[in-house]
Amino acid sequence: MARTPPRRPHRRRARRAPGGPADPAAPRRRRLTTRPPPVEGGTTSPRFRSLSHPNYRLYFAGSVVSNTGTWMQRVAQDWLVLTIPGNGGTALGITTGLQFLPVLLLSPYAGVVADRLPKRVLLQVTQAVMALAALALGVIAALGVAQTWHVYLLALVFGVGSAFDAPARQAFVSEMVGPDDVANAVSLNSAAFNTARLVGPGIAGLLIGAFGGGMRATGWVILVNAVSYLAVIGQLRRMDVDALHSPRPAGRQPGMLRAGVRYLRTQPTMLMILVLVFFVGTFGMNFQITSALMATDVFGKGAEEYGVLGSVLAVGSLTGALLAAGRTRIRLRLPILAAAAFGVLEVVAGLAPSYLTFVLLCPLLGLSVITVMNSCNALLQTSADPLMRGRVMAIYMTIIMGGTPLGAPLIGWIGQAFGARWTLVVGGALVLVGVLAAVALHRTLTRADDARPASADDAGAHGAEHGVAQGVEQGVERALEPAVKR
Repeated sequence: MARTPPRRPHRRRARRAPGGPADPAAPRRRRLTTRPPPVEGGTTSPRFRSLSHPNYRLYFAGSVVSNTGTWMQRVAQDWLVLTIPGNGGTALGITTGLQFLPVLLLSPYAGVVADRLPKRVLLQVTQAVMALAALALGVIAALGVAQTWHVYLLALVFGVGSAFDAPARQAFVSEMVGPDDVANAVSLNSAAFNTARLVGPGIAGLLIGAFGGGMRATGWVILVNAVSYLAVIGQLRRMDVDALHSPRPAGRQPGMLRAGVRYLRTQPTMLMILVLVFFVGTFGMNFQITSALMATDVFGKGAEEYGVLGSVLAVGSLTGALLAAGRTRIRLRLPILAAAAFGVLEVVAGLAPSYLTFVLLCPLLGLSVITVMNSCNALLQTSADPLMRGRVMAIYMTIIMGGTPLGAPLIGWIGQAFGARWTLVVGGALVLVGVLAAVALHRTLTRADDARPASADDAGAHGAEHGVAQGVEQGVERALEPAVKR
């Protein structure tokens, strides 16, 4: 038989049954770099090329409005917790943790739901759930009767809506712009998010101060966020459904979650990225807690100055997002170096001698952390096998957002027990530990993988593993079935 040059992507597709899980004997690693295609026609800047898609323009505009309201609520909610007598850093950490706990618990189920329902419709439902949670909390606070357990409960409800919203929103990007512009759309989404982050906290701080700075003032700000969700819902309803690149909703397939986990286990570089974002997201990105405690406990500032911290932090994040949108190639070293810089900057910020110094460090924190997150997101989306991309991103979202319930209460307790400065010093130090751990894991797995001979026996071993795991996969799927049907 004549020998032909190997073509790994083609061979991987040929071995996969239509719509089925990835072949476990597929190649184990892929080069994690991305190079967006050139823009045709020369009429759209490469930095903003995703805006040439009408549906994405609608979504982008609506998300700026809604995200602005969300950031206003984050400031107002934290301030509300601190206005309730007896609350401090621990209560603040518990509130943040409860808001992200559903992401940790429900994201795998949410990923399955997102694959089985039209994402445009699902996003309207999730946005409505979060709007109702904000409406309830805003009314209670505006009436001046909010208690700590009210905030805890509604933060949990808000988190449930967010858990089902995040995977659908991530996957919906490719349906609006197509595969060629996914990386650019991810960066522009981040730019929209951080534009809102730039504006929202400052507006919230000014409004809370203008309304007296108490509980009732926070309620009116939260009500503004409840109304802002109508912007996204309205834009989703206005979209041209025929112009969406929407696949047919997936039917029930056994073993989907386990196949995604097994696929990631064969990707040393993807595992390194997930370890990196775990440490950054869990211990470093607790700005709601650290900024509030630094503003009040260390520098003795009020709501307005606290709002300014969020805005200047967003200046750096927005700059980083726009730089990422114009980047034509992403190398693996970028998130590693950015994460190391972020850890060092957090430690330095924790030692800042004055409020002004802390303000000047915030843009650098925002620039470094958004570089980590955007580059990791783009590398995973563009490098994962297309039939595995949804599950890879669901696991990514679980790690990056689900780590908050673990890190936020710990960081809040550290601030209350040892002082606000230690929240940043310890958080930054743990980020640096995470960078070292991620690099060490990658080197260990890569060396072990390279030392393993690639042969037909290797493929046969993977096939045997697939057969042995099939019963477990079916059990997992049966366990998930009641939740999926609901």
